Amino acid sequence: MQFLERYFKLKDNGTNVRTELLAGLTTFLTMAYIIFVNPSILGDAGMPKDSVFVATCLAAAIGTLIMGLYANYPIALAPGMGLNAYFSYTVVKGMGMSWEVALGAVFISGCLFILVSLFKVREMIINSIPPALRTAITVGIGLFLAIISLKSAGVVVSNPATIIALGDLHQAAPILAIVGFFIIVALDRLKVPGAILIGILTITIASFFFGGNQFNGIVSAPPAIEPTLFKLDIMGALSIGIVNVVLVFFLVELFDATGTLMGVANRAGLLKDGKMERMNKALLADSTAIAAGACLGTSSTTAFVESAAGVQAGGRTGLTAVAVALLFLGSLFFAPLAHTVPPYATAPALLYVACLMLRELTYIDWDDSTESIPAAITALMMPFTYSVASGVAFGFITYAVLKLLTGKGKQVSVVAYIIAAIFLFKFIYLGE
Repeated sequence: MQFLERYFKLKDNGTNVRTELLAGLTTFLTMAYIIFVNPSILGDAGMPKDSVFVATCLAAAIGTLIMGLYANYPIALAPGMGLNAYFSYTVVKGMGMSWEVALGAVFISGCLFILVSLFKVREMIINSIPPALRTAITVGIGLFLAIISLKSAGVVVSNPATIIALGDLHQAAPILAIVGFFIIVALDRLKVPGAILIGILTITIASFFFGGNQFNGIVSAPPAIEPTLFKLDIMGALSIGIVNVVLVFFLVELFDATGTLMGVANRAGLLKDGKMERMNKALLADSTAIAAGACLGTSSTTAFVESAAGVQAGGRTGLTAVAVALLFLGSLFFAPLAHTVPPYATAPALLYVACLMLRELTYIDWDDSTESIPAAITALMMPFTYSVASGVAFGFITYAVLKLLTGKGKQVSVVAYIIAAIFLFKFIYLGE
């Protein structure tokens, strides 16, 4: 106990071992849904779900452990929502790349993130990107997740006449998904820890009675990770995916990690003069986890906003994160349960996360059309083109063009102009 006190500086942060461990359990319960959702999404890219399950648990454990032991923050990491959707539905299914090449792109973006953190240029890049576009990327990913979740649930289906249409709501899948969504929202509103996880498990249990699902057990030895371990294709990613893939991974990781870290730290009262004292250490933990996750076989690992739940429960130091990491390692033995969860049980979780991401719309200046229109274009183009990359590209181009046409060109940073020019060149000379 004395060692933990000295290492994590518990008294200095107004906490104790019991509080930190309970906070770790709270955080884990709120984000454990990722061990079910991530294999489902990456499985759509052709990746072996059992191996992805192991990679998800290990990547989350490694990243969170580094965050706790190195940065001493109560922040947990895991493969990020939105980034996994971009990986599967845009990069692999949309662009026709193999998942091995996509993992290579994730690894490269992680290495770039490490360099940015080491040389402390993160702040320069973040400040160079228009705040409206930063907000819009989050909103757009939310809309993208929404259409994916509704499709997985069978609530919306493809239609040759109208592109999409309402599905058959008399079927078990959409009915159970809708029930799951209401359960998750209600429980979360009532501040029940693990609301999303409870919703997923409830619908999974119901699927045995109403959805024709078959029970495969709960506990077993961890599946083999060999099918995804070190299968990333870095050279393939370098040869075909830099502009559209690596750049988008990098930008979204950068914004997502920074925003989440600052938000959770602020809620924990860990900011001093509006800044995180160990921000670079936290970002290094995040970027190292991205590279490690790609080697293991999962999409980008990032800080989880659900860490705020543990902070609300009193977590103030890295001991909270260490507890979360150990719980993710323990989850390795629940592979049969993960394999049993049907897509329509995880769809409500995706839709709920999507709805929460839309609240970022309030931060957009709707009175300035040179800010609001590029933001709207960014957000709308993601679901309508089924591509996060296209949304980001159209957003940057629209922002630069409108500012130039309205005499506000000096408001745009050199970095933003460069990104817009790269995307424009890509559309003109490289096609989609």
